[in-house]
Amino acid sequence: MSIIEPVRAERNHPDKVKKHSAAIRFWHWANTLIISGSLITVLINSTLTDRKGITTLVKNSLQGKVVIITDDQAGAISHNLEDKVWDIHIWFGYALAALFLFRIVLEYFQLADQKFIPKLREAYKAYTNTKLKRERTLHELTVKIIYAGFYFVLFIMVITGLFLAFEDLLSPFKATRHSVKEVHGCCMYLVLAFIVVHLVGVFLAERKDSSGIVSDMINGGKSLS
Repeated sequence: MSIIEPVRAERNHPDKVKKHSAAIRFWHWANTLIISGSLITVLINSTLTDRKGITTLVKNSLQGKVVIITDDQAGAISHNLEDKVWDIHIWFGYALAALFLFRIVLEYFQLADQKFIPKLREAYKAYTNTKLKRERTLHELTVKIIYAGFYFVLFIMVITGLFLAFEDLLSPFKATRHSVKEVHGCCMYLVLAFIVVHLVGVFLAERKDSSGIVSDMINGGKSLS
């Protein structure tokens, strides 16, 4: 498991440590790319390859030419295009599931002060025990709770996505497909909401005190050991 072993010490300054391990930074940016790709496939199928729009486009393109195409034939073409995009979406889903599993395993191997659950407990304890700087401790606790919610939504999205991907193997539960699909779609909107909140929060934090949140997530950041 040396691949996911956290690396915090700086070579030139052994008295300094990294805020974010190389593994957590990899997970963060890989997750960003995979979720972005997944959302883009949903956007494409909702716009460019929309069945009604493609059907109309195909018929209009062939209108007046020798080829005559029916609504059913044009619909079949649009359906095939849509399926191709969904195939890509499914592969993004597999990658997301693998990254989620990676994050769970990584939590075990993280250094004690970088584990998420202990940090959440610490933020809660700081908020309940601290009379001074209550605003700052509340902010820290709120951020941790939002991230906990994101992990939970990600878990639900992965489980429902795998269910839909392997629905043929789960035929006894096929009656629940519509409900599972609805939950999966709802999770997508929640992830979008998290992305917006996350980006706004990072922007405000950087603007307020130039804390270097983005650069920390790229180079690991520095903090005293």
